[in-house]
Amino acid sequence: MKTPNDAATQLAITTLTQRAPVAIELAAVFKAAGFKLALVGGPVRDAILGRLGNDLDFTTDAHPKDCEKILKKWADAVWDIGAAFGTVAGKKGEITVEVTTYRSENYKTDSRKPEVAFGENIEGDLLRRDFTINAMAVELTTDKPTFIDLFNGLADLENKVIKTPGKAGDSFSDDPLRMMRAARFMSQLNFTIDSAVITAIKSMASRLSIISLERIRDEFTKIIMSNNPRLGLTLLVECGLADIFLPEIPKLKLEIDEHHHHKDVYEHTLTVLEQAIALEPQLGAPNLTLRLAALLHDIGKPKTKELISGGGVSFHHHEVVGAKMSKERLRTLRFDNHIIKDVAQLVFLHLRFHGYGSGEWTDSAVRRYVRDAGELLNHLHLLTRADCTTRNQKKAEGLAKTYDQLEERINLLMQQEELNKIRPDLSGDEIMKILSIKPSPIVGKAYDFLLELRLEHGPLGQEKAKAELLKWWQKQN
Repeated sequence: MKTPNDAATQLAITTLTQRAPVAIELAAVFKAAGFKLALVGGPVRDAILGRLGNDLDFTTDAHPKDCEKILKKWADAVWDIGAAFGTVAGKKGEITVEVTTYRSENYKTDSRKPEVAFGENIEGDLLRRDFTINAMAVELTTDKPTFIDLFNGLADLENKVIKTPGKAGDSFSDDPLRMMRAARFMSQLNFTIDSAVITAIKSMASRLSIISLERIRDEFTKIIMSNNPRLGLTLLVECGLADIFLPEIPKLKLEIDEHHHHKDVYEHTLTVLEQAIALEPQLGAPNLTLRLAALLHDIGKPKTKELISGGGVSFHHHEVVGAKMSKERLRTLRFDNHIIKDVAQLVFLHLRFHGYGSGEWTDSAVRRYVRDAGELLNHLHLLTRADCTTRNQKKAEGLAKTYDQLEERINLLMQQEELNKIRPDLSGDEIMKILSIKPSPIVGKAYDFLLELRLEHGPLGQEKAKAELLKWWQKQN
């Protein structure tokens, strides 16, 4: 009967042979050059889970210059952007490989860049890995592939628990971003975290501040785009990591007064995120813009909270404040400008529907709703529906029915007027010709005037639009 390690080795090798035979081929090339090569880290974990992707990580006793020479003969393309850290990458067919020399690395107390030293053996390399489930390796250059599991990673993988190879404090001191990776693996794999790891994160959370915002952003994005972001976000908040790079979220845990005048905004936010994810297939794929908007849609509430005389609480204009805060936070985290702009706009618009009542909006108001949402209209539909988290079933059904009605009106007007292409009835060139004027700011004012007419009354036709333009022009002069 096979031992667990034999079984793990066989499963990993079978997965590699079936899905990435180039790994076996690459190992033969390294062996012929007199070097060792082992599949390591996440790909080993994923191979055991039977879900290997196209990105493979290897470790070797060959130094970066030797790795580069070997890869240049074997791969279709090679790049050495990580050579300073001991990593050389290449691509062959659909498979991307990263080959890293055995190493150890750690951060100085106040440094954002790790110091790297090359190691002598794979044992030392595995010890410096973040978690036991990523500290397994399959040595491919021995006569028979050998499964290496020095820290019981296989058992932790089977028990769905996240532990560190050595002391958690040492691991997080070496690379503080690993604390966020723990949250990411919780969300991606639906794992729990060992109590010693949680204790270390709580005591060392402030050390995350030495990590570059770009690396924090990338890890946070992986959490928010995972299958179950609630798990990772909860760890970030409860252990103090969110206070370092996303303090707006823990601040949503508003103090609930004895009369429970408002619901738990933090818990509501996580529910909205989950409901948005459930609706996300309507956009075709997991969507970062929608998920960020769901997470940030109420961050303006703590700043706008006011108690109402006689009981109750208000958050007047929290969508306006929240839009500004979202923009500032995402800019700080170095997100792309289009993501920043779109998320802020969704946060700004997320309350608009609640002015619809039971259908009191005029066609003009519906047109403005569509115009303001622009290309984000479908995102806004999903965010608005996700934001309805009332436990009152009858009320929830009523809100859903009302939004169904609004969407029907939008679709009808879309068919009649092509709302997604709303333009004034006259172009800028036509405005200048009618008014006998040259390009200037006044053309923009005339254009905005006609656009408002179009939104208010629908299509006017060129003749009526011309008459209205001339009336406006006469008043201007």
